[in-house]
Amino acid sequence: MPGWLQAVLIAVAVVVVSWLVLIVLARRLPPGVAKDLAGFLPDCVTAMRTLRTDPRVPRRAKVALLIAVLWVLSPIDLIPEFLPVIGPLDDVIAVALLLRYAGRTVPRQVLLDAWPGDPYLLERLLGPARPTTTTD
Repeated sequence: MPGWLQAVLIAVAVVVVSWLVLIVLARRLPPGVAKDLAGFLPDCVTAMRTLRTDPRVPRRAKVALLIAVLWVLSPIDLIPEFLPVIGPLDDVIAVALLLRYAGRTVPRQVLLDAWPGDPYLLERLLGPARPTTTTD
């Protein structure tokens, strides 16, 4: 087996293991910030899968969500995935920023409906709701 293929397989295995650790932590930790952080990426993946097929989501928001998914799946990271707990931190930050960007163009209720986790966490991430303007 070529060396580059072994490196790719090892990188994929490390990412999968770190995701499994996050999923287990999200289910086992007591309620609090650590549990919210551990469940953040799995909740984002579920929400993004729902939002990409929703007709109420604008194309540019779907592109931002696609970039977030590609960032998470990419084996190239600012912080290596093999570092326990802090490895996925750059993924969390990138996804949070892209989700916040998408939150400016997607109706808030659509985001809340797609979010499987604690809605309070998503509300904190998105910030205060923008007032809707009506034209007569």
